[in-house]
Amino acid sequence: MKKLMHFCGLAWKVCPSYILLLAVQALAAAGKLWLNVLLPKFLVEELVGNRELRVLCLFGGLIVLNNVGMAWLEKLLARFLEVRRRYVRQAMNRHMAEKIMNLEYACLEDPYYLDLKENAAFAISNQDAISQMILCISEVFSGALTLVGLAVILATLGPVLLIVQALGIGVMLLLSKRLSKYTVLLSRQIIPINRKFGYYLGLQTEKQYQKDIRLYDMGDMITARVSRFTHETCDLFDEMSVQSGKTQGGISVINDFLAVFCYAYVGLRTLSEVFGRRLSLGDLTMYVSAASQFTATVMSLGQSVIHMLQVLSFLEPYMEFMSLKEETAGEGKEPFTGPVETLEFSHVTFTYPKAEKPVLTDVSFSIRRGEKISIVGLNGAGKSTLVKLICRMYRADSGEILINGKNICDYEYLSYMKAIAAVFQDYRLFNFTIAENISCVEQGDERVINRLIDEVDMRDKIDELPQGIYSRFGKEYDEEGIELSGGQDQKIAIARALYKDASMVILDEPASALDPIAEAEIYEKFNGLVADKTAIYISHRMSSSVFCDRILVLDGGTVAAFDTHESLMRKTDSLYYKLFHSQAENYRL
Repeated sequence: MKKLMHFCGLAWKVCPSYILLLAVQALAAAGKLWLNVLLPKFLVEELVGNRELRVLCLFGGLIVLNNVGMAWLEKLLARFLEVRRRYVRQAMNRHMAEKIMNLEYACLEDPYYLDLKENAAFAISNQDAISQMILCISEVFSGALTLVGLAVILATLGPVLLIVQALGIGVMLLLSKRLSKYTVLLSRQIIPINRKFGYYLGLQTEKQYQKDIRLYDMGDMITARVSRFTHETCDLFDEMSVQSGKTQGGISVINDFLAVFCYAYVGLRTLSEVFGRRLSLGDLTMYVSAASQFTATVMSLGQSVIHMLQVLSFLEPYMEFMSLKEETAGEGKEPFTGPVETLEFSHVTFTYPKAEKPVLTDVSFSIRRGEKISIVGLNGAGKSTLVKLICRMYRADSGEILINGKNICDYEYLSYMKAIAAVFQDYRLFNFTIAENISCVEQGDERVINRLIDEVDMRDKIDELPQGIYSRFGKEYDEEGIELSGGQDQKIAIARALYKDASMVILDEPASALDPIAEAEIYEKFNGLVADKTAIYISHRMSSSVFCDRILVLDGGTVAAFDTHESLMRKTDSLYYKLFHSQAENYRL
């Protein structure tokens, strides 16, 4: 019930009018059935009794009006509900997308939460669980209302028919429940297979993989995997169909037995007084109709409840995902207002989720406003991890990260993030225009965008484009879309970081794919552009170290040194000295 109420609250929040329309539809369906059971009784009794034309026309007209009117109302409601159902489905998808964007970043690199996200997306996209769940709730409400009215009618005939009906219905519901459990079990087996199927199918269709697939002739292997997972899925569906056929067959036999018993019992009550008061033909019509409708309604209600529980189990990952803590709802409440005056790591230790060994151990250092700092070290030393911690993508296991003397987690998240700009190694440009990629809004400041285009030496290239800064990246959605070189992409990413006008900027190896000379030129150019801002540079190469104020040397997750380039070069046995000279030998012309 807790999960059900959680879902109903979410659906009501998204579209209350849809829920109200479903309630009206449920009431209309119940009312139509009640009247179709009651009205024929009076019509039959009039036919075998007084046969007054006025009365016959009245009851006949009411029956026609009930069916025609309710049919019209059902069609009208169905039209409105179909429109609202699409809206609800899209709204739920939108809420999930917003949730992903607001989640703590650590969740997006944790296999448990990645699987949870996939299961949640599968439920609302492939299984259409949102629409099914709302319809199930409507059917349960309608069935319950109908059942109450029919039970009242049957209770006037005595307990025998109700008891037999209840026993037969109980057996049918047990069979349906067993089938439902079996279906849920098979569905959980299908989801991981479907994920693998989707991955290999994506390899065949996504362009970034095509060069390697064709060069190394991997097409047959990938196609074989797709075929294998397709067969595994089909085998599971075959099992489900066989089990469903057996269950539905058993239910049909029991249902037919109940119908025979109902006709026999009510018929005997009509023909004789053995079981009590003799029934009229009108009573016969009403009770037979009520009994058959009672069986059908209970079965429908029971199956709706079972289906609702089944769909609710499909939706459990979605609701668990939607209840995850959001980064923007963290404990930090104090707005960050000023520029970054100081950044300090105080005995920080950090371990990635599910990892056994810390990436950083007892790291301490401090940076002052306006300093240019280079962070160097071997692969796996923890350089990029430092940046992720500063950007609050993860939280330290112990120790503190302080900005302006206060723990960064004490600051309100959105205002804090405005103070930091970064260009990551795996930065991304989107299928937006150049202007939108730089400003990250639909209507950016064109004057500032053009100034940054000049500063990152992209003016000549932009002027060659027919639409200038309004040219769109990629040809997936625009035949006139553009493709830039790796170095030009990086300049646009740097312009984006500068447009934010944050007081601290970070370059986390964004130029690692370039040759050393091109990388050195980008870092030197960027260093001139950041002016008096605090800047942090990360690189395997030493191109940024020479012009930085100080160099932070990481070795195995600890601080090996933190000093100027000149001072570090005097220590001929240090890691920094060895790294610098080994690269200098490789790059010497």
